Amino acid sequence: MFDTFKNRLEITGKLTTITALRISAGRSTETIGTDLPVIKDALGQPLIPGSSFKGAMRSRLESFLRGIDSSFAANPAIEAEWSITNERMNGENGLKKEVEKELEQYPQEERAAKKDQLLTDKIINETDLISLLFGSPWIASKFQVRDLTIVDNTWFGQYQERDGVAIDRDTETAADGKLYDFQVVPAETLFEFKAVVENAKPWELGLLMIGLHQFETEQIPLGGGRSRGLGVVKLDIREMWWFDYPENKPEELLDYLQRLVQGDKNHYLCNQEQLESHKHNWTQALINYLRDNIPKNSTTTTQTQS
Repeated sequence: MFDTFKNRLEITGKLTTITALRISAGRSTETIGTDLPVIKDALGQPLIPGSSFKGAMRSRLESFLRGIDSSFAANPAIEAEWSITNERMNGENGLKKEVEKELEQYPQEERAAKKDQLLTDKIINETDLISLLFGSPWIASKFQVRDLTIVDNTWFGQYQERDGVAIDRDTETAADGKLYDFQVVPAETLFEFKAVVENAKPWELGLLMIGLHQFETEQIPLGGGRSRGLGVVKLDIREMWWFDYPENKPEELLDYLQRLVQGDKNHYLCNQEQLESHKHNWTQALINYLRDNIPKNSTTTTQTQS
């Protein structure tokens, strides 16, 4: 599947831990130190994997869309609940077989060029809305989040250690020999945030805005120990660069590429008014798209504005 460049949105900001954060690196094999350390970078500083941020956002958006209609968000954890299972893709009556049959109506010399486009169209047509943005085994993600690293000169090497205990469900007391300690990153730790989305449709950008807003309002926790109050974070978006390539205007794309090489990407930096306008327009595009695509037999009802 070959993409043609259409647009690019780049977002930067700061993520602050409101409460202590624990993203586990697994059980330690060291004889000295904490039993359950947090994940760290090569310098021993705290790190939030981009996949952790992206996965938490995806999970929250899936729950929203399933509340509207279950077909809008498949379950990525269970293959039988994927929008396109391996059997549907590669089976005897799968998409690839359908493409092979459709290719028979084209001259032999055109089939190689048509094959990829036909398969791409079928995959997109059957993929759930969340996977169109976040990716699936058959379609690449449009949304990328870099690993979140510590903001320079704000980290002084201070981790916290807390005690934990496994409870015996029969006696409802501490299980014998089940005491342990675990490491956390303290509250008020600052991380750099950077994300990029390319070739997204307006409604997909609206979905992204809703997900980011959940982080801006402390609604999506990260890591483990959330029932203990750990993992509350707050995102502060600082800057957003947006380039939307007008179709059939190659000079504008050439100008964009030249500015990037020359370090002049701030030409595409959104001011506050533009930022709010984009958020509003993209979110409205999402609402309109969802309303237009709710199946007629859906058990979920929506209220329209009078």
